[in-house]
Amino acid sequence: MNTQEPYLRYDGDSKVLAAIGDSVEAQIGRVTVRLPKAVAEAAVAAWDRDELDPIGEETHEQRALRNDAAELALIGLAISERGRWENDELIVDVDVASAGAALRAAQERH
Repeated sequence: MNTQEPYLRYDGDSKVLAAIGDSVEAQIGRVTVRLPKAVAEAAVAAWDRDELDPIGEETHEQRALRNDAAELALIGLAISERGRWENDELIVDVDVASAGAALRAAQERH
């Protein structure tokens, strides 16, 4: 068996997963979430932060961390633009992709 064969199948699987994502996004687009104050404020701080250091060669793990930070910043942007406080919780509509990225990050950390 060719060592590339599984990756050709995985590439096809990735395309199907992306097609499912397109369908989900067309149906949902945004989801309403409730966030504790501390994480909502941290997300806004991530959006407000300037990242001026150049990005050099990265490992896969470093790239994944940077991508997670970018997703957090996008949630911070959503909070800044349309978040509203209800007692100690922030309510905001976030892009379904950002919500999915947050769920994936939580699963990977546990």
